[in-house]
Amino acid sequence: MGTDGARALLERAATLTLQTGNLLNWGCLRKKCPATPGEEVRDCIQKTLTEWSSKIGQDLNQEILEVLECTVAQAIEKINPEEREELKVSAKLFIVGSNSSSIRDAVDLACSALGVAQLDSVIIAPAPVEDGTSLSLEYLQPYWQELENLVQNKKIVAIGTSDLDKTLLEQLYLWAQVKPSSNQVNLASCCVMPPDLTAFAKQFDIQLLTHNDPKELLCEASFQEVLQESIQNTKAHEWIPLWLLRYSVIVKSRGIIKSKGYIMQAKRNAS
Repeated sequence: MGTDGARALLERAATLTLQTGNLLNWGCLRKKCPATPGEEVRDCIQKTLTEWSSKIGQDLNQEILEVLECTVAQAIEKINPEEREELKVSAKLFIVGSNSSSIRDAVDLACSALGVAQLDSVIIAPAPVEDGTSLSLEYLQPYWQELENLVQNKKIVAIGTSDLDKTLLEQLYLWAQVKPSSNQVNLASCCVMPPDLTAFAKQFDIQLLTHNDPKELLCEASFQEVLQESIQNTKAHEWIPLWLLRYSVIVKSRGIIKSKGYIMQAKRNAS
């Protein structure tokens, strides 16, 4: 029954914002160990959509919303202001089908979801470039400028990059007003940190981190497939994911993860 209501809302909305809440509160996911980050994202989105749609009423005359908020209420967990100083709130932002202007939306939504005024660090993973094209400083600049604005407006403390080689990291460092504090390296593509990258990072106090995220953590086809499976017969092909943000809240003194979740936004291209 709920699926019918969810389908009707989706067919009339223009934007979908999805929040998984704290995955550590999800008993079913705790027992399951996804093999890859991509499988985890897919599972989380699917479960959130299914849970949300099951709670939609049958009254199709309900208010039609331009922006649909899809959340699992019991999983949402805001940070206690009294504990904020003891916690580090980090995020990695994957740009999927949008431009740099979405960065502010993503950071604002993450702050709102967690009940905080600012994020301690944000790492940007721009949309993959076309095959045969190399990532360039010109491509990164608009994204970095948006992040710099958010640092200047005290919405983010530190900003970092993902998968930049020594040449591009150096170009960005020399150009940027707010310098990158970290750079993630995918160990699937390099078992040992490149010596030139290590030397440059050490010289300019840039932290080198490792990750195992694929180039595309959530692609358009995968999101549409999950939408189709969760809310049957919806016009899934009309929905384009814009960005995906993964956050984690870590207890500084103990290094344990207190909270982890995903927030994403998609838009509908009705032809």
